[in-house]
Amino acid sequence: QVHLVESGGGLVQAGGSLRLSCAASGGAFRAYAMAWFRQASGKEREFVATIAGYQDHTYYSDSVKGRFAISRDNAKNTVYLQMNSLTPEDTAVYYCAARWYNGVVLVATSSGDYENWGQGTQVTVYS
Repeated sequence: QVHLVESGGGLVQAGGSLRLSCAASGGAFRAYAMAWFRQASGKEREFVATIAGYQDHTYYSDSVKGRFAISRDNAKNTVYLQMNSLTPEDTAVYYCAARWYNGVVLVATSSGDYENWGQGTQVTVYS
């Protein structure tokens, strides 16, 4: 099990940028594939981006591809989500998630695939 704590959310004007951070503790960080999900008010939680364990293979949802970038710093046990060109449609609570990377499933986009979750951080984009 790994404990996850997100930070970096806030209020930003449309077109602006934010960088979210997720600090992990309690586990072998590089052995976990990490992901970001988000949940807007009244909507289901949706996949945003993932980065594999032991490597930097990344995958994005179509809605954020080209605007968001996920990265990890294994020395700091931290995963980041750089969000650019934000729109009001990006407003949501953003959650960090981790799953044990077994070397078989490179990309997982379902929330049920992840065993560990942070508490979430609110991102609000105003026009």
